Amino acid sequence: MLKLLIDRDMKKTDLLKAKILVPSTLAKIEKGEKLSLLVIEKLCKFLECQPKDLIEYISENEHIIVDIN
Repeated sequence: MLKLLIDRDMKKTDLLKAKILVPSTLAKIEKGEKLSLLVIEKLCKFLECQPKDLIEYISENEHIIVDIN
């Protein structure tokens, strides 16, 4: 996600200002915690991207995380 933001000359705080995310959800992203599909949908709409641009499946843990690297 960070790459998408950089490509659009944006910062993570812009997601808060645009009311796409709340601070607790941004904290979850930064910690690599689980997110709801609704959050992923909001991010995709705002960033005009596909879920595959935001998430990565990690088979060891069987979690879907937002890739912020």
